[in-house]
Formats: sequence, C-alpha cells, structure tokens
Amino acid sequence: MLYQGVLTKMQTELSVPINYYLTLGNALVQPHQLLHKKLKLKFFGHQCLNCGSDAITFRQGFCKSCFFELPQTADWIMHPEKSKAHLGIAERDLEFEEKVQLQPHIVYLANSSNVKVGVTRKTQVPTRWMDQGAQAALEILEVPNRYLAGIAEVSLKKVVSDKTNWREMLKGTAPEEDLCLWRDRLIPYLPEEVKPYILTNNTPLNLEFPVKKYPEKPKSLNLQKTPEYEGVLVGIKGQYLIFEDETVFNVRSNEGLVVGLDIVH
Repeated sequence: MLYQGVLTKMQTELSVPINYYLTLGNALVQPHQLLHKKLKLKFFGHQCLNCGSDAITFRQGFCKSCFFELPQTADWIMHPEKSKAHLGIAERDLEFEEKVQLQPHIVYLANSSNVKVGVTRKTQVPTRWMDQGAQAALEILEVPNRYLAGIAEVSLKKVVSDKTNWREMLKGTAPEEDLCLWRDRLIPYLPEEVKPYILTNNTPLNLEFPVKKYPEKPKSLNLQKTPEYEGVLVGIKGQYLIFEDETVFNVRSNEGLVVGLDIVH
C-alpha cells in the first residue's frame, strides 16, 4: 500500500511501549504496527508547511521566506531566555508571543544519551520527552512564563548538557541515572528568582519505545541525496525510524518534504 504526503513530525501517545502516528496526505499511518515490515521511502519534492510553495525546505518544514517571517520560528523558540512578551515587547508578533510565552513552562531533566536540561510548555509534557527519545525525565521547575524557564536553563547548562547525542540515544545504551539526585545537586545553581518554583516531590517518568533492535552504528538517511530507500523497520525512538541495516530516518528534521511510503510486505 502506498501513502504519499508532506512530512510532519510523528504524533505520540503515551503507552507501554509508546504509540506513533504519522499523517501522510489523508491517511494516518501507525508506524509501531509496521515493525518487521519492509518499507520503501521515496522523495518527491518540497512543500512549505506555511505557504504551501514548492520552494526548497529551509528549516523546520518552512521555506526560507516563511522561516524568517513567522513568529513560531523566532530566536526565542530555541533560546527561551530571549523571550520578551512578559515585558510587552514584540519580536515578530506580540499577540502570538504572549499566547505562547506567557503560560506555564516546565524545566526538566531527561536521560536520553546523557542527562540533559530542557524547557517545554507544560502542555507539551510528556510529548517533548517522547520526541527526544528520553528513557526517563523529571520535572524540576514549573514557572509562569518562558523567560523564567530560559534563565533557569541557561544557569543549569553550565553544569549539564542541553543537547542530545542522537547516535547515542538511538543505540539505547545510556546508563540509568538518578534524576532526583541530579535535581538536588543542581538546585544551588538556579537563579534566586526561580527558586520559589522548584518541584521537589514529583518522581521521574520512565518511557519505553517500540524498538526490536537497536543499531550499533546508526547512519542517517538523507532522502534528498538518496531519493529512494527500502528497508525493514525494526524500531521507532524519538522522531526516528530505525531499520534493520542500521539506517535511521529523522521524520521531524525532514518536515516539509513530500514523500511516498510504500509497505512492500
């Protein structure tokens, strides 16, 4: 059966293991139900997730023009400490920025390839952790806006990483970590203005992904350079499809590509 459409990130459902859903055209594909099946991926072109043009995808599924104009791709997305909506200052669209920035945010610790610190809107818990391929995560702060979450993250990433090593995450070899102990170690590094928002009584959430075989040496598939690929699906972790030959495909980083997915057998 052949499905075709514009790639957007897979949706997730918290379960044991996690369920995945991929929209292609009018179809909803459930990759977790395709384990051990041979799939064929084919690249057809580009389609901007905002304006719909066939211009080459620049970043996050958008063409270059849209990327530099849309409020959801502004600098404060990647650098929450640069948020200014709490001051009434607009960067691109104050109404949008107030809606997103002035809501509860979580600062968390996650163990994916290593212990890392991150920021997400409260409404994105635990989606953010599933997207990152974290095997465990712990909320350590709940603050009222994105700026406060950002300055907390800036302080903590002097001590722990804020990045995931995708290769190590996909290998599934990250050692177990006591995230509560890490939280207690990191509290002294937090700015005074966020200390009233520390969460001390919650426990980590452990996550299990539908992976039958982890790759020892994962190699990333670039559909624009290799426009057709065929392989047996053996796992899904984070936003990656994992194939038997250790090829991995990052769905999220390929948003905006028009692709075909054929279930061979």
